[in-house]
Amino acid sequence: MKRFVIALSIVGLGFAGAAVASPVKDGWLTSKTKMRLMADKRVKASAVTVETDDAVVTLRGKVTSNEERMAAEQIARDTDGVRSVSNALQVVPQDQRRVVDARDEDIKQSVKNRMETDQSLRDSDISVRSDNAMVTLMGTVDDARAKNRAVELARAVSGVKSVRNELKAKDTRAATVAPR
Repeated sequence: MKRFVIALSIVGLGFAGAAVASPVKDGWLTSKTKMRLMADKRVKASAVTVETDDAVVTLRGKVTSNEERMAAEQIARDTDGVRSVSNALQVVPQDQRRVVDARDEDIKQSVKNRMETDQSLRDSDISVRSDNAMVTLMGTVDDARAKNRAVELARAVSGVKSVRNELKAKDTRAATVAPR
């Protein structure tokens, strides 16, 4: 019943927004995709985070099987208005979930601590996420050097398998090599 009420509410919002002749908003695409995930029994929607930027949907979180991962991606792709899907979902079997979640929290905190104590990243706005030891860095930094430094620090944390760099540089003109 709860899913029905949520779905009905979101559908109602869709009809209200249809009268406006403007591009589909990212927030609306996020809500619509999340609703479609909740309505599909193949996916545990509470385990999936949906973010949208310029009609590109990014799926993050932990799912229990590759079938669930692929189902979530297909649901997002089939959502009207979505240009493409970036699937960053990690497969973690249910019996390993508690251990992986605890390890991810430790990794996330270690990466955050390194970012906060690094002089070149003090003024940066970096969010850190860890899913099955895959670290994602999001936010803004001053320049390309700061982006590279953030990735370098994250990779150096014990237990990190890979780093996904989604940082945006405020100054894209800055060189990646320090001047002599």
